[in-house]
Amino acid sequence: MTGHRVTRSDRQSTFGLAVSAVLLVVLVLLPWWDGDGSLRVPLVPILYYLALAQMWNLLAGFAGLVSIGQQMFVGIGVYTLLSFAEDFGVDPYLSVLLAGVVAAVLSLPVAALAFRLRGGYFAIGTWVIAEVFRLIALESGFLGGANVRTLTRESLGGYSVDTRNTVTYLMALGLAAGATAILVFVLRSRLGLALRSIRDNQEGARGLGVSVTRAKLVVWVISASWTGMTGAVILLHNPSTRAESAFSVLRWTALVVFIAIIGGVGSTTGPIIGVAIYWGVREFLEDADEWRFIILGLIAAAMAITAPRGVYGLLQKRWAVQFFPVRRRLVGPGIGGPAPGGQSQPAPDAGSTAR
Repeated sequence: MTGHRVTRSDRQSTFGLAVSAVLLVVLVLLPWWDGDGSLRVPLVPILYYLALAQMWNLLAGFAGLVSIGQQMFVGIGVYTLLSFAEDFGVDPYLSVLLAGVVAAVLSLPVAALAFRLRGGYFAIGTWVIAEVFRLIALESGFLGGANVRTLTRESLGGYSVDTRNTVTYLMALGLAAGATAILVFVLRSRLGLALRSIRDNQEGARGLGVSVTRAKLVVWVISASWTGMTGAVILLHNPSTRAESAFSVLRWTALVVFIAIIGGVGSTTGPIIGVAIYWGVREFLEDADEWRFIILGLIAAAMAITAPRGVYGLLQKRWAVQFFPVRRRLVGPGIGGPAPGGQSQPAPDAGSTAR
């Protein structure tokens, strides 16, 4: 096997990573050349939806944990920031980190209940548990019940509007980029291999020595914490909230599922494509009111039937480009490398089914 080697990357993926790095630098520097915030402010929802979609993708696409209750962690993040910043005077940006801690802690008893369920029962169970959290918020006098609560200037730390917009944008960018990085690093680790084996055959994975409960719990807590912090940033972007919107299954789970499905569940790049498509459709159907959600649902259903791997899967059939490669490949003469006549041959999968 002289001249052969095992690698994750190739020229296309190296180019993709370079383009991603340049784009990230441009986005980080955006506040310094977008003085009026005309680009920053509209980008924040795109970024926090990408963070939510990547965390749901980590659970459903790679661990087989199809949760329909992610709105519970968004709501926990929203009310944690409200309570710490408004009621206890904690700096709002420090409260974002605290929201992640609180969401992670509360995810443990939720896991103790939800992990007893499998498949569709798990999905319905997480939805029911999320509804319990919503009802608690509605009935809680301390949290404000069904009333609209707004972050005041004092609870926002007295920061100027421009400073708040800039910091909120940078935090949303950090959450989106961080969610993608977490997904890639997890999939490149032994944990990622364990998750994919659990997704494909849980009993078989357990028989091979995989600690099923521990692996699922780790990604569950990671997803809950990141989603909780994202919920806090959502509140910073839209300072007014109430329980119905903070724990909305339509806004924080259904739309996230749409983004993941349309882009490609079980791929690192799919949610990025999905959030771009969602935002384009949303802008095109801005005046469609309730019809917008019906049309989005029809698009998601059609994609799930005709292209289960989403737009990313369709692109992969034509161009096998891995922007964030996570699987190892054997390359060399005649295998994933130059073949006689200058044609390149596809490399066989060297172990992982991740896309």
